Amino acid sequence: MKIKNERKLFFFFLLSSAMALSLTNLVTASEKESNDEEEEVEITLIHIGDIHGHMDSRVNVRSDSNGRPEGGLARIYTKVKNIRKHAKHSLTIMTGDTIHGSAEALYTRGQALVDPINKFGIDVFAPGNWEFVYGTERFHELFTGDNPVTNWNAIGANLYYTGAPYADKVGQRVLPSFWIREIAGIKIGVIGFTSERGPKVIGSDVVQGFGFTKGDEEIAELVPLMREVHKVDLVVMISELNLANNYRLTEAVPGVDIVFSSDMHEETPKMVRNSNGTVLVAEGMDGSNIGEMELEFKNGKLADIEWTQHPIDTRIKEDHKIARLIKKIQKPFYGYSFVPHTNPINGTILDRPLDTVIGTASVDLHRSNFAHENMPGVVEGTSHDFLADVFREITGADLGVIRGFRYGTTVAAGPITLGEIYHFVPIGPYLAYGEVTGKQIKGTIEKPADGSLNPDVSKWGGGWLFGWSGLRYDLDPYQTLGNRATNVEIYNRTSGSWEPLDLNKTYTLAGYNYDSEPNSINKVPAKNVIQMKEADGSGMTVVNAVARYLQTSDANPVQNRITLLRPMPDLRPVLGFPMIQSMFGAREDLAPY
Repeated sequence: MKIKNERKLFFFFLLSSAMALSLTNLVTASEKESNDEEEEVEITLIHIGDIHGHMDSRVNVRSDSNGRPEGGLARIYTKVKNIRKHAKHSLTIMTGDTIHGSAEALYTRGQALVDPINKFGIDVFAPGNWEFVYGTERFHELFTGDNPVTNWNAIGANLYYTGAPYADKVGQRVLPSFWIREIAGIKIGVIGFTSERGPKVIGSDVVQGFGFTKGDEEIAELVPLMREVHKVDLVVMISELNLANNYRLTEAVPGVDIVFSSDMHEETPKMVRNSNGTVLVAEGMDGSNIGEMELEFKNGKLADIEWTQHPIDTRIKEDHKIARLIKKIQKPFYGYSFVPHTNPINGTILDRPLDTVIGTASVDLHRSNFAHENMPGVVEGTSHDFLADVFREITGADLGVIRGFRYGTTVAAGPITLGEIYHFVPIGPYLAYGEVTGKQIKGTIEKPADGSLNPDVSKWGGGWLFGWSGLRYDLDPYQTLGNRATNVEIYNRTSGSWEPLDLNKTYTLAGYNYDSEPNSINKVPAKNVIQMKEADGSGMTVVNAVARYLQTSDANPVQNRITLLRPMPDLRPVLGFPMIQSMFGAREDLAPY
């Protein structure tokens, strides 16, 4: 009897122990499940890039247009608010040229853009090369010190003081090189890069005392600093060094998780990944898109990334407060409320409203076609062809030339307003002509071609091929420096025929001219330079030259002045979307033939 009772007690003990253990396991599993839930964190990164002074929407005349006007700060802010509303944790990042690209931006030295964007709640910003267009003093006012005019937290690791007027700071960085924020236990390190160049076209004085690098040494320094010293969980790079060079830099230095890129004005509807697993994205230009990147972290580690690029068009309602502020800012520039404004670069006066119709375009004016289309933007565009024609015709020079800038707008065939021309020419140049040699002309064709097409993207110079009037040539993108352009011909006004370029002959060349560089035409050294004048003896600005041309002629430039001997690289099979400029240069293995 005693043994039976002991057995009963033993089995009861085993049963109780098993139940207790089972209960413990249930509690442990429940706690673990709860802990797992606590360790899953979602953070949304919102990206705005390359606004280029566009406060309002603009048309898209490219093949990817949906027929609706695109962009506009008030619509961008509506979308930003909507994303934030549905995101538990978010950061808003802005990159690239923001305070340049319109008359409103120019005549207020960027303030027209600063005031509304200061309402956006930008967390961190990487300046573009055009942020320097109003001079280093204005740059300091806007972006540096304890109380800058912007509240965007500008960072830029590759911008240094190099000399007078900042001789006491030589070697120091102008901006902080990084920014760190902890969200829900996730430590995020953001490395910033501005451009490798200032706005060269208006002269070196604009960035006197500032120096730029390509970012190679800085990224090698900062990625280990983020990972090993600051122990961040996520390394984000925000950069104006362009998509191609950002890809190159993060291939050379592993450890960057995400790159938000600007400068090339490409749109990445899909994420680009390099061999190190770095994700790169870009938003195009003029506010046509903003990006939403959803990050999922598990146990403090990045587990998943989802990327959505949101088109900004008229399907999105404008934020009323931002729209009212923009209307207030623009009021002195338009209609009956117009008041004259002084150009801060050249001192000339804006004497008529920006909505003044100054002529007609017979064709769409832009430079944005994809690489696989006729007249790819990196090579040629109707906007640049038209402007070069204006320079040549107004001056009577043999040739007109304009740098291959990416910024601008798109003007649909029909009426042209003064404000639209300012989007193409927002920097205050005068029109002049001077004498150059055929050898200089050939070099001026070849150098920017190499700076856009070289497979070694570290040698890119920024911008695209120059636009020409009175000149045509064949182009092989896959050749080397000095050998891409062949059959270069000049139109002889006297004979009315095309003649081969004579390297030893002197030609007259018309284009941009600045008082700071009086002996240059569009940065090309020239002899016997003559600046065009108004009736009162003042210098004729390029904008006024365009208005004068349109009084008697429509904008209807001859197209395909550059003949491609072999098609440009088409990256659709590689990336899943088209590009304007191949981010790998003109490589033979990417040639679509």
